[in-house]
Amino acid sequence: MCLPLCHSFEIPILLFAIFAFATCGGYSGGLRLSVDCANKSESDLSIDVAFAYPFRLHQVNFDAPTCEGKRRETLSLIGDFSSSAEFFVTIAVFAFLYSLAATVVYIFFQNKYCENNRGPLIDFIVTVVFSFLWLVGSSAWAKGLSDVKIATDPDEVLLLMSACKQQSNKCMPVRSPVMSSLNTSVVFGFLNFILWAGNIWFVFKETGWHSSGQRYPPDTMEKQSSSYNQGGYNQDNYGPTGGYNQPAGFGQQANYGQVGEYGQQQSYSQSGPTSFANQI
Repeated sequence: MCLPLCHSFEIPILLFAIFAFATCGGYSGGLRLSVDCANKSESDLSIDVAFAYPFRLHQVNFDAPTCEGKRRETLSLIGDFSSSAEFFVTIAVFAFLYSLAATVVYIFFQNKYCENNRGPLIDFIVTVVFSFLWLVGSSAWAKGLSDVKIATDPDEVLLLMSACKQQSNKCMPVRSPVMSSLNTSVVFGFLNFILWAGNIWFVFKETGWHSSGQRYPPDTMEKQSSSYNQGGYNQDNYGPTGGYNQPAGFGQQANYGQVGEYGQQQSYSQSGPTSFANQI
């Protein structure tokens, strides 16, 4: 029967794809720093640094005091992690769209899907490709997220400020960024990989490749074995030694009984000497 289980995976795939790109693509966070200069009038106890998806941190600028008069410096975070983040979100969006389209086909166009082998083959190939993309994208984003955490660590950001390099000034983090939703996006990424990889087998069962592997079912093999026992290859007509029906000897007519290829018995008769006296 066509489509026994593969369409049952589409609802979890849809939901997990939504969670994956929503938790990553909708992220925005920030951190807060404090610089207490020796001259209190030059201090800034609330320096906010905000960043968001797609995590082009080198474009995130903020002002910080130099503790040298009223002069302030403009700094930026380090790193550009947009490639891994955008790749991850792109996979999630396309996986969602394909799953939505596949669900519509499974429900409303099931007969056309089952007419020939083209639909299942396309579905199988796309499922394998998305499984691979989810694995690569989730791994890349997991590494990218690790780098984002390092680049947005308040202790690392404080090292960028010239005022914090002077021992007379006190620099400290006030608030660290919350990364729980980004951690969740990585988890959903690998869960999507597991779902798509698990769906490969069920989609493969609908292709002609799986049906061609069962070319000789058990019933056919039993019929073939019985035909060998009852057909032209029956060896019961031969003697106990598998040789001739009657041994040739003096005064006897030798009969070589053989069974032909099509089950017809052929006999080859040779007349031996009737007696030893006739030869003399």
